[in-house]
Amino acid sequence: MEQLSLQDLMHATGGRLSAAASPDETVQRVCIDSRTLQPGDVFWALKGEQHDGHDFIPQAFQRGASVCVASSQNPGNFTGPTLLVPDTGAALMELARWYRSTLDALVIGLTGSVGKTTTRDLIHVALASEFDGVRSRKNFNNTIGLPLSLLDAEHHHEFIVLEMGAARIGDIAELAAVALPEIGVVTAIGPAHLQTFGSLQGVIQGKGELLESLPSTGFAVLPGDDDIVRQMADRAPCPVIFVGEGDDNHLQATHIRASFEGLQFRVDGVEFSVPVFGRHHLTNALCAIAIAREIGLRLPTVARGLEHFEPIEGRCRLKNIGSWTVVDDTYNASPLSVAAACRMLPDLELPGIGRRILVLGDMRELGSTADEEHRRIGELAAQLKIDLVLACGNHADEVARGAEQAGMDPHCIASAPDVETTKAVLDCWLEPGDVILVKGSRVTRMERIVDWLAERAAIEAAIRGERQHRNCA
Repeated sequence: MEQLSLQDLMHATGGRLSAAASPDETVQRVCIDSRTLQPGDVFWALKGEQHDGHDFIPQAFQRGASVCVASSQNPGNFTGPTLLVPDTGAALMELARWYRSTLDALVIGLTGSVGKTTTRDLIHVALASEFDGVRSRKNFNNTIGLPLSLLDAEHHHEFIVLEMGAARIGDIAELAAVALPEIGVVTAIGPAHLQTFGSLQGVIQGKGELLESLPSTGFAVLPGDDDIVRQMADRAPCPVIFVGEGDDNHLQATHIRASFEGLQFRVDGVEFSVPVFGRHHLTNALCAIAIAREIGLRLPTVARGLEHFEPIEGRCRLKNIGSWTVVDDTYNASPLSVAAACRMLPDLELPGIGRRILVLGDMRELGSTADEEHRRIGELAAQLKIDLVLACGNHADEVARGAEQAGMDPHCIASAPDVETTKAVLDCWLEPGDVILVKGSRVTRMERIVDWLAERAAIEAAIRGERQHRNCA
């Protein structure tokens, strides 16, 4: 964030400063966690489901906060410099809206049911080969995360890539009114957050709000091979660029190869090699390439930039753990993303490769469709001839039922109520050379399975080392 005065904060938020605050004092960082606050920061007291930031204002002052932003409705008696606003959450959005008006950077907004974070990072890497820019922090994509990410930008930055999440109709419109994106990307549409969206049609309506927010001078990038997303194009008041494998796309990928080594393909005769695991990342990469080409980058330059992409932990990362190949895709799960991850398993070939195992935690926020969607994943696993399926959680039996009904041998299917039972079953199943895909919604914390596999491999290695030592002795 550029240096701002308390007068700027007061102007942007409509708040009022306490007598202890000087309007001319400047700040350069907004912090919402008193534990990470640095001297001179603004501490923004937000009220969450578990904690109220107002309770930590004394601690923030002790750590050197220049000023604390607090609700005028809060009865606390704060002795340090304070900016009082009616609602601290709304005030953070207002500050970001005002700050956005001071920036000249090109703002790229993206949303979708799956692939948002990977696409965001691919866009950043592609453009960073020629331009200076920033992207959303981690998974900061809501009414708190997006403002904080926008405030990370400074006047020298030439682009900002902002991820936009949504759980209900109206969420994207609210975020877009702050970010004012000039380029919009919708990665894919599928059954996610159905508990709050109500239906797939609700998801389509909500995600399409990004397209409606674009200016006529901007452009949108959409997966042209996705019929649902392609039909959303009419909602954009600006040109739309379609990307994909089909001949009717403006940017088309050919000669596509997906392997353990990454994703290779060609665009207009230029060879691309992106270190991502799974063919389903093709559309994400093409969205990044389309934006880069549209703003003037040459394709060979973009190709060199994408070679340096590094997948985020827990998002389809390939790990060699002991004798096993583990696909760590534990960050989150929806029917669309689980299906895509499953489809990549049969395509993977390596010398000495063993069985392919799916370890799946619950997919959450599916509302009344939860049982059906979990059965469908079981059916898909059987159709893809995945060797073993181990489901964990409240809907594990539905995954198992779907797999068995689709013809999978019952001896190759297991359901477990919790992670500990899942570990026990997997412990009996594992053989050298197995490929293990681990996936589940964030709240299921399926990364614990990946950690356990690493611990088990370390123990086995230690035992082998001890045996070799004894033999040598």
